[in-house]
Amino acid sequence: MKATSATVAFLAIAAVQAAKHAHDHGHHRSPRSVDSPVVKKSSSCQFPSGAGLIPITPHETNGGWAMSPDQECKPGGYCPYACPAGQVSMQWDPEATSYTYPMSMNGGLYCDENGEIQKPFPDRPYCKDGTGVVSAKNKCKEQVSFCQTVLPGNEAMLIPTLVEELATLAVPDLSYWCETAAHFYINPPGYNTETACVWGTSENPYGNWSPYVAGANTDGDGNTYVKLGWNPIYLEPTTPFRNEVPEFGVEIECEGDGCNGLPCKIDPSVNGVNEMTGDSSVGAGGASFCVVTVPKGGKANVVVFDKDGGDST
Repeated sequence: MKATSATVAFLAIAAVQAAKHAHDHGHHRSPRSVDSPVVKKSSSCQFPSGAGLIPITPHETNGGWAMSPDQECKPGGYCPYACPAGQVSMQWDPEATSYTYPMSMNGGLYCDENGEIQKPFPDRPYCKDGTGVVSAKNKCKEQVSFCQTVLPGNEAMLIPTLVEELATLAVPDLSYWCETAAHFYINPPGYNTETACVWGTSENPYGNWSPYVAGANTDGDGNTYVKLGWNPIYLEPTTPFRNEVPEFGVEIECEGDGCNGLPCKIDPSVNGVNEMTGDSSVGAGGASFCVVTVPKGGKANVVVFDKDGGDST
């Protein structure tokens, strides 16, 4: 097990994020709630329809915002939202300039004291395309859900990307909030995003208890770092299925030459729990992971494949 230069680079860009993300999700706490006044004056901080955003559990208390179903968007608070697949949010609290709680909760739009929704950065769109370097490729017999964590926000895996065959993942560059990376939970085949992209329980190996996680970000030189690994929560002693090898695998593949860090793969026909094919390192909770560097102008895929297929190729 060794740490490659790509590993160091990825962690240097997103070290605080990775550590805090693992800490928050490595314990079975529900996502934090935004502290905000409980008194409403006129309207009700309504989710903006017609803005091209993806509503999250719109019939629950969160009303479409990228918040937990029982979490309400209230006057005096920030309310995160989900962008379409491949896009990143461009709105957050202008005063949230470092990855520290509670400011790290202040993503999305501001609901003022009158219950009206305001854009913190009026000259910016709600969403913009990510760098487009990384896609999710599904070679399984059934659909696969990638669930992105909400950051800035409560860091629950609520932002959905349904992968039938190929879908672009939202990879941020340094213009994104505090230069942080995107994080995804990779769910077993067959679960739709409505089922998988919620804060679940240890009764099922999806959502927060899915076996695999991925992350990606693009640096100022145009290099993109793609991280793939085991989910620390899947490995915890209290997880009932912690010793079960998943029925699907994942790997990073590159289009063309120039990528560093290959192979970076979890093949359940070969690897046991917390094992990987290729050079790997050990991260939070003892979980194994690997990092691939995609050079400027390159493309990569996070490939999901069935165990009975034997290989992704």
